[in-house]
Formats: sequence, C-alpha cells, structure tokens
Amino acid sequence: MSDLSAFPITRKWPAQHPGRIQLYSLPTPNGVKVSIMLEETGLPYEPHLVRFDTNDQMTSEFLSLNPNNKIPAIIDPNGPEGRPIALFESGAILIYLADKCGQLLARAGNERYETIQWVMFQMGGIGPMFGQVGFFHRFAGKEYEDKRPRDRYVAESRRLLNVLDERLAGREWIMGEHYTIADIVTFPWVRNLVGFYEAGDLVGFQDFTHVKRALDAFVARPAVARGLEIPARG
Repeated sequence: MSDLSAFPITRKWPAQHPGRIQLYSLPTPNGVKVSIMLEETGLPYEPHLVRFDTNDQMTSEFLSLNPNNKIPAIIDPNGPEGRPIALFESGAILIYLADKCGQLLARAGNERYETIQWVMFQMGGIGPMFGQVGFFHRFAGKEYEDKRPRDRYVAESRRLLNVLDERLAGREWIMGEHYTIADIVTFPWVRNLVGFYEAGDLVGFQDFTHVKRALDAFVARPAVARGLEIPARG
C-alpha cells in the first residue's frame, strides 16, 4: 500500500485509496480541467473537495501542497521512478497526466509543442481575462459606476475569442481532428463565461460560431459531463 503520510495535506483530507492519484479541487473552470482529464484518461483517482467558503485553501495543510493557495493540486503516489510527486497549476498537471498515460498530447515533435502553446494561450490569456469579466459583470465589480475597467476586459475577451474562433475555423478541435489537453484547458473557461458569468451577450458570443460549435461538442462528451461535477460540492 502507498504511504502518503509524508504529505501534511493528507491529515486534513485522509486518503481512502492511497494508491490512487489524490485530487484536491473544486468544480471551478480551473478545477474541472483536471477532473475532466482524469475522467477522459481513466487514470484511477480520489477527489477531495477544497471548500472556499470555509477557506480550506488557506489552511496550512493545503498550503503545504500549493503555497499559492489555489486549486487544483494533486499527489500522484506513482510518480516518476515510482516515487510520489505533488503538483499544482492546472496546465502543468495536465501535461504531466498526458505524459503519464500517453494520451491527449503528442509525445514529441511539432504537434506536442504547438499543443502546449495553446495551453499557455489559455493559461496566460483566456483564464485571467474571462475571470476579470466575471468579476466586473457578475460579482462586486458590477457595482462600480465607472464601466471602463469592465469594458477593457470585455474588449480583450472578444479579441481572445476571435483568435480562438479563427483557429477553430476548418478544425474540429484546437489541434485539428484530435481532441487534446488544449481543449480541456480552454473550454471550461468558455463555458463559464457564457454560463455562470452570464456574459455571453456582453462579449457578443453569438459572433464566434466556431467556438460555440466546439463548446457544444466539448460539453457533449460523457467524460466532460462527469468531470464538471467533480469533486461533488456536498
């Protein structure tokens, strides 16, 4: 049996199945990237809910795994050379899991690095900008009388959606006919923008027909439907 006692996080979230990948997360756009990836690949895992309403992410146990106090994070008891590995940052986790199981990311060559390029596009652009739209449109920022900050992020989000739309023109998925981690990191954020943030009209989502088509195909995948609800909020 795997021994994870060296990881302080397991004192707060005990592992019932220590031989499986331990996922510490919440079903947010960043969190579900990893649960979807795990569902798509079939890697055995055990999810643990990190509750923001009780500031679980600020506890010493969670910070021992991710000092940046963000979800998701994982422990793989069967890491490289058979030793456990702990990781945070969703993009890094997806690249690691893809390499571990040999799925959803080319092992070498141009396709591998082009896929990672689109992962970074999401991490550095789509996620932060869509998140700002959410703040200024749905949360506390919506009370600000000055709409210039909101409009700045709306304009940038439209620009990013246009980049993505042009990429998807004539392609089934971001990398072409093959579904990859580039899609898994990107479409939870697109879904959140038009769904939870209710910003579809604000950003003119109807203008991006290729993005909408790919989003519909993404959410129709059974593994995506499952992953979007993991960990269960309880």
